[in-house]
Amino acid sequence: MGAAMRRIQAGNVLSAFGLGFTVPYLYVYVAQVRNLGAGTAGVVLAVFAMAALVVLPFTGRAIDRRGPLPVLVGAALLAAVGALGMGLAGSVPTVVLAAALLGAGTAVMQPALATMIVWCSSTSTRTRAFAVQFFLQNLGLGIGGLIGGQLVDESRPDSFLLLFSIEAAMFLVLAAIAATVRMPRTPSIADARPQTEGGGVRALLGHRAMVQLCVLGFVLFFACYGQFESGLAAYGTEAAGIEPSALGLALAANTAVIVVAQFLVLRFVERRRRTRMIAAVGLIWTVAWLFAGYAGLGHGSQTMATAAFITTYGLFGLGEAMLSPTVAPLVADLAPESMVGQYNSAFALVKQLALAVGPAVGGPMGAALHGPYIVTFVLFSLGITVLALRLGKKLTPAQDHPYLVAKSRVVARHKPEQAVEAAV
Repeated sequence: MGAAMRRIQAGNVLSAFGLGFTVPYLYVYVAQVRNLGAGTAGVVLAVFAMAALVVLPFTGRAIDRRGPLPVLVGAALLAAVGALGMGLAGSVPTVVLAAALLGAGTAVMQPALATMIVWCSSTSTRTRAFAVQFFLQNLGLGIGGLIGGQLVDESRPDSFLLLFSIEAAMFLVLAAIAATVRMPRTPSIADARPQTEGGGVRALLGHRAMVQLCVLGFVLFFACYGQFESGLAAYGTEAAGIEPSALGLALAANTAVIVVAQFLVLRFVERRRRTRMIAAVGLIWTVAWLFAGYAGLGHGSQTMATAAFITTYGLFGLGEAMLSPTVAPLVADLAPESMVGQYNSAFALVKQLALAVGPAVGGPMGAALHGPYIVTFVLFSLGITVLALRLGKKLTPAQDHPYLVAKSRVVARHKPEQAVEAAV
């Protein structure tokens, strides 16, 4: 990695580290520590998610017009204010406002960081750059959550103020690091501004491959991330009788598989067609949901049910490790040069929608409709495979299999040299 990429990845892990400190404890903090009630805590979590849905439609155009660097710095400062405000908030209006600022700031960071990675990488290095980003995000979230869990004390509100202050400091450090990055290209793109109002959106919606990728992305995030802390957790406790401590072990297994497997599968993944790897993830997640079905519906021992449930989360982690060097680089390779920010923001918006709809649908089903819940998400996982294979028919070889194309170019470049040597 070059100096710019190293700083971008350092900022990426710092933002994840800060989020890991506080996000798992937002509900407890609002409902119990500040004594604002479960209803207010639910509103805060909803505002945190809705703020992202509000700002993301405008983020892409700002990135393409102004460049990702000032957008990232502004988002980090906004998130820092939100985090510190959350730690100091003691009333419903202040805690809701802080959640809105924090949610908006952290949401804008994602496409800004992704666009910076695109600008600082080539088609041959982009796959690994996004794999490193995903690895560092999970590492930062895991370490932040682990340390945060040791610091929090429900009987001491000051311990939560410390957490939110550390989170705010991480965002300020991210802004400082980002401000020192020297991008390898000018952040102002001459043809970024569409000729007519809304032309960028129309161009994106007219790109069939991108639309299909967004549909596929929604199903991916809905069937996996949207179920982790809602539907699947409810199903595990209600149908399988999983203890809360076992849920923690399952999430730890998911993170551990990602950290261990990320670079083990990278070489295998980057040498194959992207859409076929996504299709394989659909099959892996189908098996994961079958393990979950056994845990809750198999009527085995509690030990076997717990082991099957943890295996479910581990298989999800394996699929995530295969997706990270595949989906994000594909979004970048589909985007015209002047619309990289808008494409990244559109995909981030799709992800956010899936994360909002997923718990709303999966939570009640996982808690009460155990059999239909498993069948539904087995079908969604198989749908991932079908959608990925259909998407592959819309992509060029350079978009679907960049490794093979790059290798062919190297061979073609060396052939004339070999011919000269043979003639001599």
